[in-house]
Amino acid sequence: MEGKHATAEEVARAAGVSQSAVSRAFTPGASISAPLRARVNAAADALGYRPNAIARSLITSRSRIVGVVAAYLHNHFYPSVLEALSRELQARGHQILLLTADMAQGADATLDTLLRYRVDAVILASVTLSSRLAQACRAAGIPVLLFNRTTRAPGVASVTGENRIGGRAIARHFVALGRRRAAFIAGVEDSSTSRERERGFLEGLAEAGLALHGRQVGGYRYDGAAEATRQLLRQRHPPDAIFAANDHMAIAAMGVVRHDCGLDVPGDLALAGFDDTEPAAWPDIALTSYAQPAGEMARRAAEALLSMLDRPALTVRRQVVAGRLIIRGSSQAA
Repeated sequence: MEGKHATAEEVARAAGVSQSAVSRAFTPGASISAPLRARVNAAADALGYRPNAIARSLITSRSRIVGVVAAYLHNHFYPSVLEALSRELQARGHQILLLTADMAQGADATLDTLLRYRVDAVILASVTLSSRLAQACRAAGIPVLLFNRTTRAPGVASVTGENRIGGRAIARHFVALGRRRAAFIAGVEDSSTSRERERGFLEGLAEAGLALHGRQVGGYRYDGAAEATRQLLRQRHPPDAIFAANDHMAIAAMGVVRHDCGLDVPGDLALAGFDDTEPAAWPDIALTSYAQPAGEMARRAAEALLSMLDRPALTVRRQVVAGRLIIRGSSQAA
């Protein structure tokens, strides 16, 4: 009958196998031989059978959905992260439910949605973890992982890049170029990512006996970073180098330096960002940046979350993924 969906029982009869074999054939990671899986798949294709994920979630008490909460997707780093997370989780039999949050409100506004969809786990990317959200997820048995963020709260897993090390590497690079008036454009004041990058930058300058020449807050926004750059360049003795807390803000700074002020990059002012997003490598931008490997960070995040799901008593880890400084024309002429 048109519109009727084939059942697992019908697939089992057509393939000459048990219903449990059909279930294993469509369960990622389940133990089943390749010939038996192929036989089940052939029968399923012939009947037009597709497993009912909703029905399975009622039986297993697992939705196989991971909620991902992110903010400011205009930053090119996070679309790359979402693609990598989706790929890694799908390979392990999970799908992502993407929710966007306002940076000022954090992830709390998404809490009801996360609980209604009965997500198995939550990844917070670029948003903060409040005590209310942490408590609600803990009560519901939902593991939470911070991506590119950390928290002082105990028992919260995280995967970050080398924020402090990267900031220090950029400072050392500026010093090696002979720059003595280095400024910093921060992201958001309560962002652990921005704070650690600034901390490393200050440490690198201090090694050379230098202090920070100027500081503004860009709010991780393009327009915010542009205004922050104008403020820095209005100083009586403007900086000769600027490190912005991510590439998105560094590119905004570059536009102001070149087009608003008519200065040369890197002749008059060296620029560096963080993340090594795709636009950083474009020839017209050629931005020096500290690379964060989005793919490796996503792989570790997926593995950590699924480990916490399988073993709730597992001690959570705070993982730091190594990166590297990519030097381009914004700080060093070819």
